[in-house]
This record gives sequence, structure tokens and C-alpha cells, in this order.
Amino acid sequence: MTDLGGNFAVPLDTSVDALSDVLDLIHLRGEQLAVVRTVDERRIGHRAGERMLHIVERGPIELEVSGGDRLRLERGDLALLATGAAHRLGSPDGGVWMSGRFLVEENTAAPLLAVLPPAIVIRGSEASFDWLPLCATVLAAEMADPTAGSRAMVSRLMDLLFILALRAWSDLDATPRAGWLTAALDRPLGPVLTAIHRHPEQPWAVTDLATLASLSRAAFSARFVRLVGEPPARYLARLRLTRAADLLMTSSESVGAIGKAVGYTSEAAFSRAFAREYGAAPRTWRVSRKTQIV
Repeated sequence: MTDLGGNFAVPLDTSVDALSDVLDLIHLRGEQLAVVRTVDERRIGHRAGERMLHIVERGPIELEVSGGDRLRLERGDLALLATGAAHRLGSPDGGVWMSGRFLVEENTAAPLLAVLPPAIVIRGSEASFDWLPLCATVLAAEMADPTAGSRAMVSRLMDLLFILALRAWSDLDATPRAGWLTAALDRPLGPVLTAIHRHPEQPWAVTDLATLASLSRAAFSARFVRLVGEPPARYLARLRLTRAADLLMTSSESVGAIGKAVGYTSEAAFSRAFAREYGAAPRTWRVSRKTQIV
């Protein structure tokens, strides 16, 4: 809290915002929004790998996901296909909808977003999603009459809808698949992931992490395994080694310095752990990888 001559400004508490860290990591960016109009039963297809968002302006629209169910979308509904599943949209009598594509850093995003269902559908008629018609109205207005700043505004609004859809999915899905994204959306575990991702070098004990989650040690450990898919100690160890591998590739720091930077008290302990995970000692691995790139 900052003193401003008797007044106070309370900054955003980012210590509980692991989802933003996830989005920063995958470099999410909405782009290429288009208005689609059909006058007959013709279907518009999107190939696998396209991470899409669709908002219905005139329906009903049928969404057919490859290998999945056919979903009926009404006016105002949103469908987010964040995993990049192939799909088609169409309407018996023709329809109108907005379609937008998201760009991400694929190598990082693929495993993180894989916990999501092929399609997340948000119903615009539900009072709890009152943000959807508001965002849809602004998007439609920008598309109908683009002006200065429209491209940036549309991109930001698409990013906002992506985040809001993820929040809705987290609240509605009773049995989400285990993974980092699932845990990042969980209120108790969000602060834990934020802390260890920002400071993996710290000697985190399970009791420390349980305190951050405001849970007992037993309840925290069980929740972590259920939502992340592995115990806290294993997750932290893997995170440290992933960071170390990145530093070996992107910096000229010594092996010992890198090991210390990610939380190892001795170079020997770091080298043994790295070799178990990557099949080679840090120095050997660094040379072989840089040789492959050249």
C-alpha cells in the first residue's frame, strides 16, 4: 500500500496469479478476427492446430468437433477451442458468427493447454456470464466500424475472452485433468505455483507450500497430486532442472553457478540430478545440444 499524501493506492496482488504466469509463458495473442456469414448448409472448417474462438451473432449454429460431439450454439454463445482441435461450423438456414484465432508459443503451450476439453462452451444467456454479451458487443462494433486502435483493441478483447472462458471452465468442470494449468486456476494452489515458479531456488518445504495454500500439510499434498499430477517435491525438482536446461542453452554461466541459481547446494548434486533427468551430465548435454543447433 502506497501513501499518496494521506490517500492510499492498493496495487494488484500478483502473488496469487499463476494463470498470468502461464499466459506470459505461452505468449498468448488473439488475432485475425473475422465475421462469417453463411446462407445455406455449407460448413466452415478449421484444421487441427488452429486455436480458435467463435461467438454466435445469429444462430443456431452447429459446432462439430473432430472425434467429438456436435454442439448447438445459440445467439450470444461462445465456443473456445484452445487445444487446436479440428472442427466445423454451420447452420441449416445460414448463420452469422465471429471467428478469431490465437497465436501461442506452440512448444510451451501444447502440454499446458492439453488439459482443456476440445471445446469450452459459454452460454451468453446465463446471468453469471454477463461479461460475454458486453465483450461481444464491443467486438462486433469494432468489426463493423474499424478505426484507430481497432486491431489492438480486438486483440486485447480476444485475450480477455480466452482468460474469462478458462475461469468459467475451472469453476464448472468438476473433474478437470491434472496439469499445471488446472492447478494455476485453483485458488489454493495458484499462490503456490506462483511462488515456486518465480523462486525455484528457494528451499521450499511442503509445510511452507501448505501455508501458502492455507491448507494443512496432508490436505495440500493430496490436492497438489490430484490437480498437478505429481507430488510437490517431484514437481519442484523437475521445474529446477527445466530451468537449468534453459540456462545451459541460453547463458554462458558455469555449471556450478547454474546449479546454485536453481537451488542446488553443490555442483555434484546438481550434476547427478540433471543426468538422471536428461541422460547426460550438464556439461556433456550443453555441448551436444549446441552442436546440434550449429
